[in-house]
Amino acid sequence: MRVLLTGAAGYVGAVARAVLEDEGHDVVGLDTGLYDGCDLGVAPPPTDLRLDVRDVEERHLDGFGAVVHLAALSNDPVGDLDPALTYAINHEATVRLAEVARARGVERFVFASSCSMYGTSGAAAAIDESAPLAPITAYAESKVRSEHSLSALADDGFSPVFLRFATAYGVSPRLRLDVVLNNLVGWAVTTGAVRLQSDGSAWRPLIHVEDMARAVSAALSVPRERIHGQAFNAGADEANYLIRDLALLVGEVVPGAVVELAEGAGTDPRSYRVDFSRIADELAFRPEWDARSGAEQLARAYRSVEMDEAMFSSDRFVRLARVKTLLAAGRIDEELRWTALSERITA
Repeated sequence: MRVLLTGAAGYVGAVARAVLEDEGHDVVGLDTGLYDGCDLGVAPPPTDLRLDVRDVEERHLDGFGAVVHLAALSNDPVGDLDPALTYAINHEATVRLAEVARARGVERFVFASSCSMYGTSGAAAAIDESAPLAPITAYAESKVRSEHSLSALADDGFSPVFLRFATAYGVSPRLRLDVVLNNLVGWAVTTGAVRLQSDGSAWRPLIHVEDMARAVSAALSVPRERIHGQAFNAGADEANYLIRDLALLVGEVVPGAVVELAEGAGTDPRSYRVDFSRIADELAFRPEWDARSGAEQLARAYRSVEMDEAMFSSDRFVRLARVKTLLAAGRIDEELRWTALSERITA
């Protein structure tokens, strides 16, 4: 299948592209390139369409059987930088992309949604896809709005499917250190301390970035009637973790690392346990990684590039810090679009 992959040069996209191509898909990557150069080891392949997702036109969708839409302002801190901009990119641009895709006869639209939409569930048991959505950040709210709008576009020729991903972790050519397990392992390897930014009492489901790519592949391959307009929590029941337990696990994986609370650490209001039985039953999807094997992989990768405190604390692998650096240098404007200055620098 010919697939347009948005966010192809990002943390998930760099892995998803390789997985989809290995499975025989003809993948065309679209990315605006905000995180070019933020690489761990070998950089991902060059982007086919260097384009802001807000600027997609009908001609860009010709000849595709599916769109896999990963492009977004990708976490809560970046989303809170400017909530209105978050909605413009994560929601409005998503709807426009889907409208253009539908107009061009694209049959399947795989949307990267998020379990963060459940907010603070307050439930003793894990919650499934029928649970009320209670987003508490602009990022999570943008995902709720997008699911609602995409559902309204579903028809006999256009099938959106929503993958509500657990929190990502694992090695990617475009590493992120602003996700919990990657961050904890980074602290341990570079400082000898596993530093908790909260009191560790929150529940969080996790999924390895390679398993995220495999879930996307499953959503592309199953018959239409099994995915049309449907939402699937993407992860595994056994991968719901207390943050403090993750910290203790990292302390075991990185010998000598000591678990400690960051100054001012308090309760994280984002706490939810999630039921992932539907994706296992209906898409036959089961993750291959767990937190321990992922933490071991991360530790090996960090050591292979000799990551130290300076690299760990730089803007290279933290999305909000990278955006602020580009803004301060005048390379992007307040709408996060490349400026003429950046064009001169890269020419």
